[in-house]
Amino acid sequence: MGRAHWARIQAELRAAHGEDIYASWFERIEFESVTGDVVELSTPTPFIRHWTQTQYGTEILQRWRSVDPATSELRFKVRSPLRPRSVPRATAPNRVGAPSQPSPAVRRAVETPAAPVNQAGGLEGSPLEPRYTFDTLVEGAANAFAVAAAKKVAFSQPGERIAYNPLFVSAPVGLGKTHLLQAIASAAGLANPARRVLYLTAEHFMYRFLSAIRNKTTISFKDILRDIDILLIDDMQFLNGAKVHEEFGHTLTTLVDSQRQVVIAADRAPADLDGLEPRVRSRLGGGLLVELETPDYVMRKAILEQRIAAQRESFENLVFPAEVIDFVARSITTNGRDLEGAVNRLVAHNQLTGTAIDLKMAETALRDLLRARETRRPKIEDIQRVTSQHFGVSRQDLVSARRTRIIVRPRQIAMYLSKTLTPRSLPEIGRRFGNRDHTTVLHAVRKVEEMIDRDPQVAEDIETLKRLLDQ
Repeated sequence: MGRAHWARIQAELRAAHGEDIYASWFERIEFESVTGDVVELSTPTPFIRHWTQTQYGTEILQRWRSVDPATSELRFKVRSPLRPRSVPRATAPNRVGAPSQPSPAVRRAVETPAAPVNQAGGLEGSPLEPRYTFDTLVEGAANAFAVAAAKKVAFSQPGERIAYNPLFVSAPVGLGKTHLLQAIASAAGLANPARRVLYLTAEHFMYRFLSAIRNKTTISFKDILRDIDILLIDDMQFLNGAKVHEEFGHTLTTLVDSQRQVVIAADRAPADLDGLEPRVRSRLGGGLLVELETPDYVMRKAILEQRIAAQRESFENLVFPAEVIDFVARSITTNGRDLEGAVNRLVAHNQLTGTAIDLKMAETALRDLLRARETRRPKIEDIQRVTSQHFGVSRQDLVSARRTRIIVRPRQIAMYLSKTLTPRSLPEIGRRFGNRDHTTVLHAVRKVEEMIDRDPQVAEDIETLKRLLDQ
């Protein structure tokens, strides 16, 4: 039955995405098994596994649930290169211009690393991604406080007083909440194997609880859950239903009162979560709330470099020029997930078409991400207004001939932002800043670039101004 479901879903994916995308990604995915509520699919290479899981995993899971509502999880694995395909490649339609065979690096298939154990008292948790550890977590100004608190929880010793419980991690999508919670789960289990640690998404918490009601095993479920040493609940905003909220509230109270650690992640603060009882909201608010912020340029560049290093483990000859890294870091300012998606996309274009990664390719391959940014581009007058407010100077001062230090730096930063955030030419920017020559603007841009590298305060000011302009 599962194979028939997959055939139907493949037909839907072909219709939804077109022949080229279907043949590049979905055609080479094979159905493996259905075990309980878990569906397992396989891919021929780690690269295709990673790409389809990150780019299309949610869509495939939703489509599978439409034909089998009992499905809870979707897992991908890399199949053995020695096992023949169930459907011969010759049956696939020919595609003009497509490479007849993947590159040697793409053909190289290895076994997927084993995921960390996520089980406590016989209750299985949500799948843990092996690469979501503290070692692979890029730290920066945007997450330093949250990472420090997370490590304190993960490496606490038995009997040690819990300083902040519950720990509540708040951030919009893509800023690393899941990575942080899974890093805690993995590290806590390794630091003390006797400790009972369980990571659950809100959806899986609901599913496990409702299954226990259906199977009349709620007492056993509650006993196991309330005997856990560290309970981590991800995507709390998706927790729905009066009974589910009630059970979560009881579990939270029991664990915190018995000095067991609870860690929660959501896309908003406890006060803004819907459906919570006042006592649960108060309990969550009584712990430590940490927020993950949008990464600055330095952190974005570090994220890109780490993701590229990970890709080189599969593609040894991968060339990723520094100017492309800089371009992506400056152009995609949203979150780490979009940065990783950009790297994946550029590598995919490189490996599947043989095109070298350069600025021209990046502008083409990432045009939708860049177009989204283009629509938010501010005007020069917006930049002048926000800069003058931030530094406490008047807009007239920015365009005046005054050359005091208190005016020069904000003016140079405003010129730099005008050059990097708008399509305006250097002469036009010069005219908007008191009819200055284009060489003056160019000098200001280069001066600010130097200051970003050596003066953290300047880098912080610029990131703050960018956030204000995005608003």
